[in-house]
Amino acid sequence: MRAVLVVNPKATTTSERSRDVLVRALRSEVDLSVRYTRRRGHATDLAREAAEEGVDVVVTLGGDGTVNEVVNGLMTAEPPTFRTDGTPAERLPALATVPGGSTNVFARALGLPREWPEGTSMILEGLRLGRSRTIGLGRADDRYFTFCAGFGVDAAVIHRVEQARKRGRVSTPALYFRATLSQYFLDSDRRHPAISLERPGEPAEGELATVIIQNCAPWTYLGEREINPNPEASFDLGLDVLALRQLRVASTTRTVTQFLSREPDPHGKQVLRLHDAPEFTLVSARPQAFQLDGDYLGERKKVRFTSIPAALRVIC
Repeated sequence: MRAVLVVNPKATTTSERSRDVLVRALRSEVDLSVRYTRRRGHATDLAREAAEEGVDVVVTLGGDGTVNEVVNGLMTAEPPTFRTDGTPAERLPALATVPGGSTNVFARALGLPREWPEGTSMILEGLRLGRSRTIGLGRADDRYFTFCAGFGVDAAVIHRVEQARKRGRVSTPALYFRATLSQYFLDSDRRHPAISLERPGEPAEGELATVIIQNCAPWTYLGEREINPNPEASFDLGLDVLALRQLRVASTTRTVTQFLSREPDPHGKQVLRLHDAPEFTLVSARPQAFQLDGDYLGERKKVRFTSIPAALRVIC
């Protein structure tokens, strides 16, 4: 079995020594090539090249951003002509994810342990046993995502955190909390919701203030605690949506409390939820912050979202 390990050398929870341990462990099971990312977007190129070389598995060591780039490389590759049998997912290399970032939402949503040594052991067992599952993905315009997207406040918070990390701050729950408060009270136009959600054959839902999209549950983690705006979201279904019509202090606090609870069920007059949606488009009267899988991608006024069922095999 041929495999490529795509390593983000800046992964926050691994060291050079731990990477060496991982490489030796993987080489005990597969014919392994190791490739390091050098810039943003490089993992996409490395994964696409690996798929077009006909490898069987692409392994990632990094955070959710590295996973997202690798998935986009796999999904835009042209597999070798000798791989013509089976479903589209079976013609692509399988994906194995070793958690190496600060949060690792995708890996944990698959049931992998949070720490990389335990995650590596589970992946090695999956490789030995040939254990995998096929999952659906989301697509926003021409870019794929694995677990979530955001249009509005949550994306703006991620942008704030990314800017703080560039200044040397460490990504912690406290940093996200402060960024959320600053964005909500200082930089959000809470009185003039500008987003509309459009679906084929359905009336548009207008005057939305912010939108969260999930391809699985949870949406993210606060340390060990799951955060679940859309608790029924699943890799095996379409996309789930939670939108807030207003960002009033009382209603927003109530909704946040609901999806932080141990049995989340966000509801209320200011809440719009969609379950298992195959496609929809978000349109805004003014530019909105936009993120995929926790990676800030700038501002957009329009994004089309599509569910891509049974898109990719993962080792877990």
